[in-house]
Amino acid sequence: MNYKDIQVLIEEGEGFRVEFKRKVSSPEKIAKTLIAFANTKGGTILFGVDDDKSIVGIGSEKEEAEMIETAGKYFCEPPIEPKIEIISHRGLDVIAAFIPESNEKPHYHLPEKENGERSATNVFIRVKDKTVEASKEVVRVLEAENPNAPPVRIAIGDAEERLFDHLDGNERITVNEFAKLVNVSRRRASRSLVGLVRAGVLRIHTHEKEDYFTRAF
Repeated sequence: MNYKDIQVLIEEGEGFRVEFKRKVSSPEKIAKTLIAFANTKGGTILFGVDDDKSIVGIGSEKEEAEMIETAGKYFCEPPIEPKIEIISHRGLDVIAAFIPESNEKPHYHLPEKENGERSATNVFIRVKDKTVEASKEVVRVLEAENPNAPPVRIAIGDAEERLFDHLDGNERITVNEFAKLVNVSRRRASRSLVGLVRAGVLRIHTHEKEDYFTRAF
């Protein structure tokens, strides 16, 4: 990648697969963005680029590249190995970190506790131009995308028939709405909807506030 390639990404602006960061703030924070791209469709993080698209450059390219590698190795589970390139232009250095879509989804965040220990907590995904925490339903869908996931088995009963009738007239439904519609617990409603997503019958739409489901066709 050269400066012209970087300039194209900058001109397009931040989005689903591109994020700008003025600097490498901390490995723990950077890990969230690495995880979001790996759990979604992959992407590129440009360090040394401000939100207004101006190139400000980075301080020490070696030190900051090592922080990015640390973020992927120690704060992501499973670990993520971004491809890192340093591009120089007019005395300023920009770090481009490429994160491919993972086949080991979901990746979890490993924040450091006060005692120095780490345990897997949240899962992050990319929604439009933001990194957001994934819902339990999205996490289950990501688990199903893993090549080692067991095959899906679903049964179409009265609850599912009522769901399809609802979608014929309303187009979308949330977990809470489905639970209320068929008078079951939220947990059971969630499990049913995720199963239908895995079977290709429904599609889940991630949202910053609340996910919703629609027919897949």
